[in-house]
Amino acid sequence: MSIEVKVPTLGESVTEATIGQWLKQPGEAVKLDEPIASLETDKVAIAVNAPAAGVMGAQLFQAGDNVSVGALLATIEAGSGAAAAPAPAPA
Repeated sequence: MSIEVKVPTLGESVTEATIGQWLKQPGEAVKLDEPIASLETDKVAIAVNAPAAGVMGAQLFQAGDNVSVGALLATIEAGSGAAAAPAPAPA
């Protein structure tokens, strides 16, 4: 199941931010509340944390893009399975 990651509320009068960088790439494991991206406004930098554990899915914007509050940033495939390294084959 895909979980949506949206741009959080950034402040009373702030309506958009710039994606500073992606801290997780598609296919990488993410933990609940782990920072996955950074957003920058005129005054602050804010971490966007994963709303669930799973595997980083699609990133809908690139670093440097401007995004509005509430916009869909990325998806996370819920669950812990695909992120773990595969077990070595028995000898």
